[in-house]
Amino acid sequence: MHDPRFDKLAHGLVNFSTKLGKGDKVLIDTFDVPDEMTIALIRATRAAGAIPLVQTQHTRITREIALGAAEEQLELMNENQLARMKKMQAYIAVRGGDNITELSDVPPEKMKLVSKKMKPVLDWRVKKTRWCVLRWPSPSMAQSAGMSTEAFEDFFFNDAKMQPGMKALKAAMESTDKVEIKGPATDLRFSIKGISAIPCGGTHNIPDGEVFTAPVRNSVQGHVTFNAPTIYQGTAFDNVRLEFKDDKVINASTNNTTKLNAILDSDTGARYIGEFAIGFNPHVLHPMRDILFDEKINGSFHFTPGQCYEETENGNRSQVHWDLVNIQREDYGGGQIFFDGKLIRENGRFIPKALQSLNPERLK
Repeated sequence: MHDPRFDKLAHGLVNFSTKLGKGDKVLIDTFDVPDEMTIALIRATRAAGAIPLVQTQHTRITREIALGAAEEQLELMNENQLARMKKMQAYIAVRGGDNITELSDVPPEKMKLVSKKMKPVLDWRVKKTRWCVLRWPSPSMAQSAGMSTEAFEDFFFNDAKMQPGMKALKAAMESTDKVEIKGPATDLRFSIKGISAIPCGGTHNIPDGEVFTAPVRNSVQGHVTFNAPTIYQGTAFDNVRLEFKDDKVINASTNNTTKLNAILDSDTGARYIGEFAIGFNPHVLHPMRDILFDEKINGSFHFTPGQCYEETENGNRSQVHWDLVNIQREDYGGGQIFFDGKLIRENGRFIPKALQSLNPERLK
């Protein structure tokens, strides 16, 4: 049965998120989603006068390829996929799946090899195309969110009105030098002086709701404990704690400390921070071990070991980009964010008048 919300979502991805126009070529990359959604995207692309190319993938097949990945195979895949990506003006990914830990038994050295060899395709897509990545609302995600499938779908297809507040937060971040973040098991200090801040309101991810920047290289000091559980390379991690000196992670611990440090030792840049972001989506309240949701949690911030974005350049290069989330609402222990000594957010709520439109009751 056709769901009219598919058409609405496809229209938004084509006309708002990626702004497709006549003659644009777009790669539609779908993972374990209903064919009806892929068809809706093809029709919306054609209606905009653009040219759709489609790639359909399945997570179990991706796992099988990764288990036996060989250097020659991955180099050939990268060559073919990069040549195709270079012909695209836009990229739309819709990623579903019933098992978020499907890749958990792929050996770390295989995941590292896949990440390294396929990184040129990712870099071109991020830097050279208009892209948007969407997580498909599956029953397993609803279960992770503690919601019925129907309620989860309704929340997912809801749009929050974030633009005015995001502009104010962008201005506040771009005029800030020193950031301090305090909370349970967290005392973090760094500079964001001179680095752009980028508002995200549905252009790159759905769901969305964050403003991101990056710390000045070598400025990060202190420690942070991330109270949102996370999945990286198919492995679950809980209560990740990082300690910094001059931006470098000098101590790292979690429930799987050995694997955590193996990831941070992937390359030189993996122990340095490439992103700092503040999340405020009013509909995303609890962790789901899915970073496209968790990084937008209302009252959260995330700190990212690894690669920076070109728009918020701080010089860090890595095959790793791992968003780690701390929730500062009262029900998660509270916390404060200060910009140049001024209290900006306390217990997940924005304090300055110009930013109060990002508080949840103003966005619903």
